[in-house]
Amino acid sequence: MTRILVVDDHAIMRRGLREVLSEGLPGAQVTEVGNFEEALASLDGTPPALMLLDINLPGRSGLELLETARSRFPKVLVLVISAYPEQEFAVRCLRLGASGYLTKSSAPDELLTAVTRVLNGGHYVSASLAERLATVVGGVDTTVPHDSLSRREMEVLGLLARGKSLKEISHELHLSEKTVATYRARLGEKLGLSTNVELTRYAMRHGLAD
Repeated sequence: MTRILVVDDHAIMRRGLREVLSEGLPGAQVTEVGNFEEALASLDGTPPALMLLDINLPGRSGLELLETARSRFPKVLVLVISAYPEQEFAVRCLRLGASGYLTKSSAPDELLTAVTRVLNGGHYVSASLAERLATVVGGVDTTVPHDSLSRREMEVLGLLARGKSLKEISHELHLSEKTVATYRARLGEKLGLSTNVELTRYAMRHGLAD
């Protein structure tokens, strides 16, 4: 029996994914959870063959869960399914060890194709993303400035873009305010932007603010 773990903070989305998987993959056992902690507890039990992961989770992000899962449970395959456009996050997720990236606007048949391919040991990306990856391999630079950001820096950028103060971000990410300020300074240096307004505009322009 193939075990699949769906990690998404929206109950309706989880239920929809579960129904598509159960109908399209007879015999699969699909479990659903809504946050980092629940997902980690499930992985610590009997690890699934595949984790279907959303990036935008409450508290600790899906990117952190992806990094943690690939480190602690390397046999668990990960397919990211997100509302974020693939040109903004797909390459980062693949670098962190995901076996594929799918947007939530994808059709159910495409989801089943991606899941089947990943379970069979392959990778799944859209044709447009495959072309982008090919240009990178060929030496053509198609990266964007935020590709150089660390996972934490991306999280801080997203929270700043949502109007969070350094104090609020420190509380949400369980970091000291001084540490958050350091990440904020690095964002300015790496992106060449000096104010929170500029950072917010950048995040919104590239679809990094939820």
